[in-house]
Amino acid sequence: MSGRLFRYFSILSATLSFFILLGIFLVLYSHSKDAIDAFGFDFLKNSMWEVGEDDEGGVFGGLIPIVGTLLTTLIAMIVATPIAMGIAIFLTEVASEWLIKPVSIAIELLAAIPSIIYGMWGLFYFAPIVQSTFGGNGIGLLTAGLVLAIMIIPFMSSITKDSMNTTPDVLKESAYAMGATKFEVIKDVVMPYAKNGIIGSIILALGRALGETMAVAFLLGSVMKFPKHITDATTSIPVLLANNFAEAEDLELSSMFFLALILFGISFVIISTAKFYFLGRKVK
Repeated sequence: MSGRLFRYFSILSATLSFFILLGIFLVLYSHSKDAIDAFGFDFLKNSMWEVGEDDEGGVFGGLIPIVGTLLTTLIAMIVATPIAMGIAIFLTEVASEWLIKPVSIAIELLAAIPSIIYGMWGLFYFAPIVQSTFGGNGIGLLTAGLVLAIMIIPFMSSITKDSMNTTPDVLKESAYAMGATKFEVIKDVVMPYAKNGIIGSIILALGRALGETMAVAFLLGSVMKFPKHITDATTSIPVLLANNFAEAEDLELSSMFFLALILFGISFVIISTAKFYFLGRKVK
């Protein structure tokens, strides 16, 4: 009896998650239908965002916030991935026993800091450093991407560390017995064994980076223009929604739901493709 109840509960939980996902999609689609009918796929190519006067609906396009979202995420992933891998390797293979626990706690505490605090810290402390080092006014893609990288490092490093800790000692000891160096053991034994966990950590961090709002809103500039340099200000989908959603009406509001639907689609496609690709390779 208990086994049957557990089975039904598991099926219900899995089914519920699917319907939640479907429900989110349907709500976004229904509210964005006016914008879809008005602009179609041209919405993805149009860089204008102009509210009409009186009865005019205005002209709206999502190209700039889409590009801003992808660029900030790309910068964050490029910076965060090697650092997170280095932290995980240090904690699993290099650090002394007395150092592992305090460093692990410190890294995990970074994940508990609210994103708005990261944004305030980045604005008043990190932005001047970026300005003096790379130029610009300190507010832009680079600052937002770097602070976003700091925010996702704890997630990536913690999951990667746990995955590397699952490597059986006998595999590492066998490699050492054959004359392998520590670097070779990490590269040829630990990393391949923990590959799926490492990929999972990157996917999780990617999802967090794509949807981050408050910290990026402080640091990206919220300017509807294409960045010509990495230090230029621009906007992203979450930032545009956070700043303009409350005042939006009619077609502009529908266009924002369209942007939210696009962000939902980007996240779903990227994460699903990565998961199915690597799961397929695992099966093979």
